[in-house]
Amino acid sequence: MGAETSKTGLKSAERLARVRLARSENIGPITFRQLVRQFGNAVSALDALPDLARRGGRAKSVKIHSKASAEREVTAAETYGAELMVLGDADYPPALAAIEDAPPVLYRKGHAHLLTSRRIAIVGARNASAVGRKFTRQLARDLGEAGLVVVSGLARGIDTAAHEGALATGTIACVAGGMNIPYPKENTELHDAIEEQGLIVSEMPMGTQPKASHFPRRNRIISGLSLGIVVVEAAFRSGSLITARLAGEQGREVFAVPGSPLDPRSKGTNNLIRDGATLVENAADVLDILRDLPRGPIAEPDKRLFDGPPAQPVGEQELARARPAIQESLSPTPVEIDEIIRSTKLPASVVLTVLLELEVAGVAARLPGNRVALI
Repeated sequence: MGAETSKTGLKSAERLARVRLARSENIGPITFRQLVRQFGNAVSALDALPDLARRGGRAKSVKIHSKASAEREVTAAETYGAELMVLGDADYPPALAAIEDAPPVLYRKGHAHLLTSRRIAIVGARNASAVGRKFTRQLARDLGEAGLVVVSGLARGIDTAAHEGALATGTIACVAGGMNIPYPKENTELHDAIEEQGLIVSEMPMGTQPKASHFPRRNRIISGLSLGIVVVEAAFRSGSLITARLAGEQGREVFAVPGSPLDPRSKGTNNLIRDGATLVENAADVLDILRDLPRGPIAEPDKRLFDGPPAQPVGEQELARARPAIQESLSPTPVEIDEIIRSTKLPASVVLTVLLELEVAGVAARLPGNRVALI
């Protein structure tokens, strides 16, 4: 990959550097965003990683994803027929870019125009009832015919029914592993049909086998892409309720389909309604709420990440004086960064720089909600 500018607006070398940065050790989605903001681009951020890790107290060198490995990853996707999107590309979905832990790297295969349409997520129990699956297929079909693209996670049960109902009108499957690894296996035919008629998206490299830890990460993409989320059948503690919580935190609408109090699969949805989710009996209940939402993006991504100048470096003496107070403010319990700034009375630029050092060193982790915790 040379220095030419891609059709997505970023130079090819910078796009590859963003893949490398996202895959480097201790770099999560929020840290990625902070690094690119701090240094102006991923190329400079990669150069800064060893020094940041050392200043954060790491004795051994941090593992930086190699250029060759990143090139192999991108080539494997292109060979499969998938397209790369990195955070900062002109065609990266604005609604997803607006969430603070947006995936830095995203692959897509299928009809990309579905990412420019208004989207609604439908999720629910894997062990769904026959009635729940039938209702979901009809709801997805009706919402699709009303002009909405249905987003789900290609899991068994409700997710499968949602994709089936919306296949003819437009559906997006967010998968937890590499998009060339259909999961579950029984959905291989549906997976292939969505690639042909809809769109598959994943933040994982090709060939990645889905693991339990991948599914919560996938859930934030489902909600982040959508105007709102409809939950159909969900036990009191389930992945679907995690997705609904994420949707609420992201400012999305939350809808729930009521069920029998005798069915454990309705405990979660009934509780969502009790907590203020919109009760859904048909597509009109969803459409009535979405009709009043603005037609533009839910929120604009932070332009400083893409266009702003690099942050002014903080002097080493000032950082050395600040590190003990900042480290003393941290614990395994997440704390808001604004609270650290208030309690230490240190400039925000100093606090953010020291936290970056600790993150790259693997001592601390940035969390959604502008929080940080010791690992």
